[in-house]
Amino acid sequence: MRPTLRRLTTVVLVVPLLLLAGCLQSKKADLLDKAEGIQTKAALRDRLGQPDDVAKLGPIETWTYKASDGTVSFLIAGDTVTMSTTGETAPAR
Repeated sequence: MRPTLRRLTTVVLVVPLLLLAGCLQSKKADLLDKAEGIQTKAALRDRLGQPDDVAKLGPIETWTYKASDGTVSFLIAGDTVTMSTTGETAPAR
């Protein structure tokens, strides 16, 4: 196969898969259900994966996960998950 045709074939196959992956993002309720009962930072990472954003202030961390219908944030003190909150996705400008 020629290099140009090979690249085109790769793009045609990969782009739809990436778009589909974005559509399969969890909802806020799904993330909260998966995290129910989680008490440690390591257990949260094992259950939900790496957070999309981490904010730190001393020993306090806020881990934020993006969902298809907003965000879910977990407040972590030291190694202990203390609370969770949900938010809306900011509108595109």
